[in-house]
Amino acid sequence: MTTEIRQVTRTIEPQPVMEGAGVRLVRSIAGRALDYLDPFLLFDHFGSDDPNDYLAGFPLHPHRGIETVTYMLAGVVAHRDSLGNAGVIGAGDVQWMSAGRGIMHEEMPQPKDGRMYGFQLWVNLPARLKMMKPRYQEIPTGTIPEALRTDDVRIRVIAGEVDGLHGPVTEIAADPTYLDVAVPADTAFTHPIPRRHTAFAYLFAGAGTFGPGQTPAAGRKLVVFGDGDAVQVRAGAGGARFLLVSGAPLGEPIARYGPFVMNTRAEILQALTDLQNGTFVQAD
Repeated sequence: MTTEIRQVTRTIEPQPVMEGAGVRLVRSIAGRALDYLDPFLLFDHFGSDDPNDYLAGFPLHPHRGIETVTYMLAGVVAHRDSLGNAGVIGAGDVQWMSAGRGIMHEEMPQPKDGRMYGFQLWVNLPARLKMMKPRYQEIPTGTIPEALRTDDVRIRVIAGEVDGLHGPVTEIAADPTYLDVAVPADTAFTHPIPRRHTAFAYLFAGAGTFGPGQTPAAGRKLVVFGDGDAVQVRAGAGGARFLLVSGAPLGEPIARYGPFVMNTRAEILQALTDLQNGTFVQAD
């Protein structure tokens, strides 16, 4: 049976935005170039060696109807939420929060060795789970397996499966793959993705070519793949490092208002009413 390598359908240049109380970052999904990549609602890359770009952080704010995924490369983020969770995630750690029916949380970045780098992804929840009980998963770097192949390709497996290694993030509706892939110079990487699943790569270091058409990308770029059986990347002369993310699309209508993503405008208005009435966070 022939394996169909997914073609590249588009590349996105991340755009600078200001979020939270004054955090500078770049955005690839939920911008003018790419509003929504079902089931992925937003993708941000934050990072700076200047603390003024991020210390204001993300004070207490609500979410409903989505999951948020934070993956740190450097620095730390202090987190607390209305579930009673509180802690700090640092380099290599992941925070996967399922907001469900409603959660209040804050994320306050702190530099370590003068640096702060990482990513945040928003994943849509299907209609049947939008009002689920909120859930929080904190995944320390030491629990994330890493596959080292004979060609020196390194793959951190946050969600999904690589070479018999399974990522620690499980029981997520989108059936996601979330990999941190480092490919040495002039080396090819191929990974299977279930057909009909949405897939993208976010290149954040080095350069390479993507797909059978060898679409070039360098620096910071989001590469969107069409359908097929697998993705293929070949690193350039300086190697390449990228996130590979995929998930099952929902094919459902979305209604958005800031941190709320539901299926109808009426559900958004209900979320605002709940927030104003003090009934947004529900007891078990």
